[in-house]
Amino acid sequence: MELFFIFLLVLLMIAALGSGFPVAFALPGSAIIAVGLAALTGWLFTGDPDAFFAHGGASQWLTAGVTNFRSIYWEAERDTLIAIPLFVFMGIMLQRSRIAEDLLVTMAQLFGPVRGGLGMSVIFVGALLAATTGIVGATVVAMGLISLPAMLRNNYSHPLATGTIAASGTLGQIIPPSIVLIILADQLGSAADQASAARKALYKATTGQLTLPSEFDVVSTSAGEMFLGAFVPGLCLVAVYMVFILIVAFVRPRIAPAVSYHGKYDLQFALRVAVALVPPLALIFVVLGSIILGIATVNQAGAIGAAGALIMAGYRLYEGKRSAYWPLILAFVSIVVIVAVARTNPINIKNIATTADVTFLIVQLVAVAGLLSALVWSGWRALTIERTLQGVMLETAKTTSLVFIILIGAAMLTAAFRGFGGEDLVRHFLTGLPGGFWSQFTIVMAVIFILGFFLDFIEIAVVVVPIVAPILLTDPAANVTAVWFGVMVGVNMQTSFLTPPFGFALFYLRGVAPAIVSTLSIYKGVVPFIIMQLLVLVFIAVTPRLVNYLPQRVSLTAATSPPPVNPKLQVCIEDHIAEQFKTRGAAIRAAIARARQLDLSSLPEDLRKDVSDSFAKAEDGFGLLDKVHEADRAIEQASVAYAPLHRRVRAIQANIRRHDTDVAELRQTLGLISGDEESARERKQALETQIAALESERKALQDAIPADWQAENTKFRRLLLDDRRARLLYRRNADSAYEPIDKANDIIGSADKLAALKPELEALGGIIDSWTPERAAEAVRVTTAKVNEISGADRVGSELAKARRALRAREPDKAEAQKSLQTALQAFDTDVAWRRRAAQAALPGLQAYERAIRDTIGLRKQERVPSNVAVAISGCMAHHRDISLHF
Repeated sequence: MELFFIFLLVLLMIAALGSGFPVAFALPGSAIIAVGLAALTGWLFTGDPDAFFAHGGASQWLTAGVTNFRSIYWEAERDTLIAIPLFVFMGIMLQRSRIAEDLLVTMAQLFGPVRGGLGMSVIFVGALLAATTGIVGATVVAMGLISLPAMLRNNYSHPLATGTIAASGTLGQIIPPSIVLIILADQLGSAADQASAARKALYKATTGQLTLPSEFDVVSTSAGEMFLGAFVPGLCLVAVYMVFILIVAFVRPRIAPAVSYHGKYDLQFALRVAVALVPPLALIFVVLGSIILGIATVNQAGAIGAAGALIMAGYRLYEGKRSAYWPLILAFVSIVVIVAVARTNPINIKNIATTADVTFLIVQLVAVAGLLSALVWSGWRALTIERTLQGVMLETAKTTSLVFIILIGAAMLTAAFRGFGGEDLVRHFLTGLPGGFWSQFTIVMAVIFILGFFLDFIEIAVVVVPIVAPILLTDPAANVTAVWFGVMVGVNMQTSFLTPPFGFALFYLRGVAPAIVSTLSIYKGVVPFIIMQLLVLVFIAVTPRLVNYLPQRVSLTAATSPPPVNPKLQVCIEDHIAEQFKTRGAAIRAAIARARQLDLSSLPEDLRKDVSDSFAKAEDGFGLLDKVHEADRAIEQASVAYAPLHRRVRAIQANIRRHDTDVAELRQTLGLISGDEESARERKQALETQIAALESERKALQDAIPADWQAENTKFRRLLLDDRRARLLYRRNADSAYEPIDKANDIIGSADKLAALKPELEALGGIIDSWTPERAAEAVRVTTAKVNEISGADRVGSELAKARRALRAREPDKAEAQKSLQTALQAFDTDVAWRRRAAQAALPGLQAYERAIRDTIGLRKQERVPSNVAVAISGCMAHHRDISLHF
């Protein structure tokens, strides 16, 4: 019966959408009707309203709906979706204020005299509109109204003109900041959590280990990472489009002729180009740059974009008047002052101590007031001139409401689909396909491509992605990142929106195109662009580095970057170090040899021994890393014969687990059947027959496992264990080779800092004698804390602690405290003396040695990944690594 209600759910959704019923109500309405009928049928025929649900029941579905509603509207932590109205406002404001129109006209005048220049200008402006609006319909309509008449007037081929406009209009799907990418990131974040849980369960089921190593976990995503991942593919599409138009224009100049400009290319024209081009580009670069550099989150960048668009609209709507640019100038000057003060003298209101701090605070407050005044000024202009602000706010509210209502409805529909077991059905179908991940992925992409004919991107993102993404992200053989999957889905939807006869972009363009342009011309025009997009899609599929590199690079260089000791970085770090050993091995060995010759006699015996031993361990690191790669080669050689056996057996075992799940569900259903009527007995007998058949199939599957599987698996897992041990041995050796050097440099280098505490230490003698024990103990505590902040001063701190304990005893003993203080002073003098000697004899050599091994042997112990190393590690991590043999 569950299958019947899945079919009913899908049928209701298709019928509602096909009849033109609003999507925002078709999705939840279909779910409510299907769930209600299932609950009513179960109550009428079995007495249990949950009888025909595979998971939970109607009450659980309602609870899930309330949870989804609260998570979307009331969870402050889910700030990804806050960016949607901000970016929508930015894009609509730039369109309504005619800044986009000015940009297109200016670019056409600049590039028009070149063959195909007008077409390339359309692509360029379309990319900029995509980077501001992110809404396909709005961009296509705007480009159709602005650029199509100009292209037709200048004798451009109808197919080429319409194809160029439609293709450039759909760039908003993939070029950040895009609403599509924000919604995909939101959905993929949840899907990655589900995939992580599924992968952990798979690891436990296949290996018997309770904990999945973190380096094998699913890599999630965020809106910022989606923007970064889509940045390069989006630029690739723009470049491919422009190259295509340029080639067509030179091969067939009559269909893309040059457009002569009758004006002069003088200073006035250059100024007009700058005014039209620089502000939109600057806004886009500030918005995306703040995300890429880690300065702002996605929603903060959206706020920057909305404010910038409002200020730009303020001067464009007031064009031709002397005071048109005053709000812009005020805002620019205010921002410059704010940034300059923040860089030269960062202010914390709680810590204002000097007159200079007060002065800088006043300057900052004045600058902030100036920026707010510029925003209010521009907003007033937008409100009073043609009621622009009112229209923009209304359109923003409509679009945002539509997105959020569809999110709620889709969550209800997805919960119902899961409740009827639809997700299990999809999982069984996909995992049962031959060919592994790529056959599953191809089927999913084909389904999304076809759905793009009928559904908008929001419905696809919130209905289809949550169902299929956890399944595909779980697969350890492909081990794809959520960023890559999201970008592939985005480019795929972009392609489907162009494909005749149902592509949405074609309908939008048909609605604004003049009658002289036939529908067939539009269809013919988009065909080459569809082919180009499919080629780019395949290129992204086989070159995941295009998507993954930039997010990885930014992650490793951001202020919140993971430290090099992070488990997920280790394989790539060791590959990088091995490469460095090949190219710089002789220099590193020479540095070790020079360090062995250093005079360490001034160091204390224990520290001298640790430093001397670290030189030997550094030399051992070369051999230990060679053993790691020998273990890797052994695994690679063994996997040639083992991998096919592993895939075959794991597929059988997955099938066995599916049978176990089905048997458990059937037994649960069997237990719910009560009564002794004929119908009840027949149902029980039918279920028992199904259970017997499944158990028979399970036994056949178990018998199909090759007899040598256990022995081969044990042998291969021993190789994996050897590899892991070799890596752990290298890592421990590298850490112990670097830590003593870093510690010694820190201790020796703090000689002056330690010596500066001597007056305070000596003053404690008088304090102990003249002050009350309680006050004296507190003074000793303060000094002890300062001493303990200095590396290697443990003995001094220990003696001071004894003095404090003597003062805090039930019967305070000032004599004992003075004795401990004198011992501390002696230890202090000894420490300062040997540190000063070591600073002359050993410190320069130790520091030079530390610099020589810092980015290799000592890399794991750094606080952050060095920028030069981040490049190599990002490139390594940008590839998808097959980890299935570990499962």
